[in-house]
Amino acid sequence: MNMMLPSLEGELRRQARVAKRLGSPFVAAVLEAGHRQLDRAPRTAALIAGWPRDPSASALAMRFNAALHALARRGELEALRALYSREHEDYDGAIGAALSASDDFIAGYMENTPQTNEVGRAAAIGAALMVARHKFGLPFELFELGSSCGLNLNLARYGYDLGGVLAGETDSPVQIVPLWTGPAPLPAPIEVTAARGVDLNPLDAGDLATRERLMSYVWADQPGRARRLERALDMALTHKPRIDQADAASWLADRLAEPQQDGQCRVVFHSMVLQYLTSEDRATVVRAIDRAGANASAERPLAWISFEWTPTRSEVRLSLTTWPSGETRLLATCHAYGNWIDWRG
Repeated sequence: MNMMLPSLEGELRRQARVAKRLGSPFVAAVLEAGHRQLDRAPRTAALIAGWPRDPSASALAMRFNAALHALARRGELEALRALYSREHEDYDGAIGAALSASDDFIAGYMENTPQTNEVGRAAAIGAALMVARHKFGLPFELFELGSSCGLNLNLARYGYDLGGVLAGETDSPVQIVPLWTGPAPLPAPIEVTAARGVDLNPLDAGDLATRERLMSYVWADQPGRARRLERALDMALTHKPRIDQADAASWLADRLAEPQQDGQCRVVFHSMVLQYLTSEDRATVVRAIDRAGANASAERPLAWISFEWTPTRSEVRLSLTTWPSGETRLLATCHAYGNWIDWRG
């Protein structure tokens, strides 16, 4: 008999519905089977049932999904490997057996913060930078919060097709072509003079375990995303991102207090990060940006690019705030991983 609590049942099934809406029926089926079979993994079930924070904001179901994907990629559980290779469709059998055999592994995997470092989101960030370029006509100094492996610090080295407008490096091995609706953005160079990020646990693109963890968070029925991630990881070996190990709030306050060069637009950006910060740290981030904005000028402007869920998690919004004016614009709503962009900018 399945003894899961209603809240526990709801989270896996809720995320299954989200995955289906986002065009990932395989992940939806995995989560549905995980919901039905979870009592075969008592440690994992207890971890989810006793989760101390908002399970949606913590991406709890995605941690669960990534743990199963990691096991499948290892290939040690034949039924699970074959399911992910589409050799059969016995989701309950394969996932139930995996939960039973690998309860400790799955629970341990879920205890660590998700590491997606989704390169597809760079298209939205890049499009926002193009808007800022038109506004100020200046190159950018980038500060990223929650950089993970730092792949999006290399966004100026990627190529983009944004509604038919080509941007970035057209010959880059990393090409990002989101499904675009709405008017195309005005062409502009994505020129970055310096890029620096922060993370509590910066990841190394050259570490095999790191690469496997990042790959596990790519949904298993999206091979294009996986190939793009591999290429971005390879690029990071040649163009190593600069990432500091620190908490985002205090780090950003320190960076924004440093002198800014004339003729350069300073940019703070983040994607799917604020949900992991405490309310106090989020407030500290906003205060630091507001203080820096108050000191901005036409020669030393500031831009803030946010790619985040709304508080109700109803949609992902790309917004741009610029100083010295302090104007905020909703530029687009987006797929959570950047697969599509509905441009309004």
